[in-house]
Amino acid sequence: MRALPKLELLRAPTPEAQLGVMHDDVRARAENRPGVYRMLTEAGEVVYVGKSKRVRTRLLSYFRCSFPEEKGARILREADRIEWEYTPSEFAALLQELRLIKQLRPRFNVAMKRDGRNFCFLKLTRGPAPKFLVVRGPSQDDASVYYGPFQGAQRVGEAVRELNDALGLRDCAHDQAIHFADQPELFSIFPRTPGCIRFEVRKCLGPCVGGCTAGEYAERVKQARGFLDGANDGPIETLRGEMERASERLEFERAASLRDKLHRLESLKEQFLRLRFAVETLSFVYPVPGHDGSRRLYFIRRGRVRGEMELPRTAAEQARVAELIDEIFSPVERETSQIPTHEIDELLLLSSWFRRFPTELKRTRAPSPGLPSALRRLGRTAARSGRDPRSDDGNDVAADYSRAVHQPAPVAGLSGL
Repeated sequence: MRALPKLELLRAPTPEAQLGVMHDDVRARAENRPGVYRMLTEAGEVVYVGKSKRVRTRLLSYFRCSFPEEKGARILREADRIEWEYTPSEFAALLQELRLIKQLRPRFNVAMKRDGRNFCFLKLTRGPAPKFLVVRGPSQDDASVYYGPFQGAQRVGEAVRELNDALGLRDCAHDQAIHFADQPELFSIFPRTPGCIRFEVRKCLGPCVGGCTAGEYAERVKQARGFLDGANDGPIETLRGEMERASERLEFERAASLRDKLHRLESLKEQFLRLRFAVETLSFVYPVPGHDGSRRLYFIRRGRVRGEMELPRTAAEQARVAELIDEIFSPVERETSQIPTHEIDELLLLSSWFRRFPTELKRTRAPSPGLPSALRRLGRTAARSGRDPRSDDGNDVAADYSRAVHQPAPVAGLSGL
């Protein structure tokens, strides 16, 4: 798809005659099957990508929308033709829609259709003095490090402020000039001012005014990443120690303030441990029945589809299942809350899918050595009976995942003061 100049984007709405042609084409050819569709201009720009488990019904609904009040009508009048393709299932359509949006980046698809209702991420920026930002999802800067997903951007932002204060990390502008203490040659070309208020009250190491060396700041960033990975509780222990000392000195107001800060960090830790468990739980083989009677296997690890193929019916296909299980599930992956940028949208998509349809987790199978032969038997049985196969092995993935994503947040306040 070629990039269009801005002037070409300023076009008149599609005339009624062309809308009539598009409507007749949909009525004549589209079927009520799962699939994805694309709306294109005459120049070939894809302006919108969508999916539906009933493609014909969904496409015809656009022609009933009121223009210009409804978004569907506005999208339709930016297009000159509609293309669609069918998929084996609604789940396959959902994956294909996401992949097409990431590939084509249509201008009417907002934020990759990310489920931003509750989720946010922590972004660790690049540069000599990295800082944490609370963001809704990945930006074009794919080299940044992301942690999450977390729930509640405001609460997460408050916890990040406590983390910054506990470790002395900066929260100033991203383009703030950095001058470390081990760069003495720079002190002659910039005024060494007292710095911001956080530096003055010892809440920041002051990398912008030579308050620390590059190594000292990097060590604090390492501690923060260790905390977010669940490897250490340094920031929490620091706050707990300050709180206890304030209580011993009978400084109860300060102790109460530190208690609230400690609670915010512990709440953040509780959340990333819970959500990390949910991500780890989303590791299995997922057989999905298709619209046409076919059944497809999805090999999911850590909330991302790593491979897929048809349900095995021959010895060769059974061997291929065993190869994929070994390739996908055998390599050791470090347990972490860090999510690669290119996996975030798929992770949110799968989390949303199994949250909406928790009974689908009953289909899933653990990637065990005996699974390929079991799936082959399942394929033969399904082919003979035509039934929708269901797992009957007592799989408790659904219960584990439900506990992970629906566990209530801790009660505010900490006892012991």
